[in-house]
Amino acid sequence: MLIDSRASVQFGGDRALWLRVASVCNKPTYHGWVWLTGYSIDLATGKALARREVFAQIAGLQIQRHTTDSAPPLKNTVPTTRRRGV
Repeated sequence: MLIDSRASVQFGGDRALWLRVASVCNKPTYHGWVWLTGYSIDLATGKALARREVFAQIAGLQIQRHTTDSAPPLKNTVPTTRRRGV
């Protein structure tokens, strides 16, 4: 998942990151926001660099498949929905 300024201002510019999501917290947050836990990814090797927990806007998350060839990443066409939790 690409996380950049569309998901949160803290990931703007060169602070954007690719995150391999391991879990999504189901605890209530502000409407339209979510806590994600995963690993930041080195695009050159595809390997995990560091475990991260990020707070981001669901509408700004960009689910993409990273490829190492010259083809652009494919966007997931499945809409993201918010689960109603307790």
